[in-house]
Amino acid sequence: MRRLPLIALAALLMCCSSVASAKDAAGKSRSNRSQWTQEMLDYKHDFIAEQTEMTQAQREKFMPLYEAMEKEVYAAHRTAREQARKVSSTTKASEQDYATAARAMSQVKVKEGEIEGRYFEKFSKILSKKQMFQLKQAELKFTRQMISSRGNKKKKK
Repeated sequence: MRRLPLIALAALLMCCSSVASAKDAAGKSRSNRSQWTQEMLDYKHDFIAEQTEMTQAQREKFMPLYEAMEKEVYAAHRTAREQARKVSSTTKASEQDYATAARAMSQVKVKEGEIEGRYFEKFSKILSKKQMFQLKQAELKFTRQMISSRGNKKKKK
């Protein structure tokens, strides 16, 4: 259950990357995509800080660690996606290629759990027990809001 928000965030970032890539093809610069991604992460961090009622001192200690965790999780997902893409983009993939890609896609959840576990210990030195609980709730709530707002945009089209 703890991994759901991070998986959803990764999916959201992948979707956003796809949309941003499409805009790049239409003449927009990659810096716009980077800027949008940074704005989204800033918004998420503000949201989490607000939902967990962090003090400024806690936020200054917590957010660099949280960002590092997000980067590690994203890198793990990226590696698994690359292996899956490699297999799906060829008609000559062997059974071993499929097995390797499937294992990578399956193991990414384990890696994500390990990463979260390491950072949980670090976070618990900064946040109270209540804030640790609120952190998981805030991540879920943020993900739900992003998915909901994406759905609302599709309905308007």
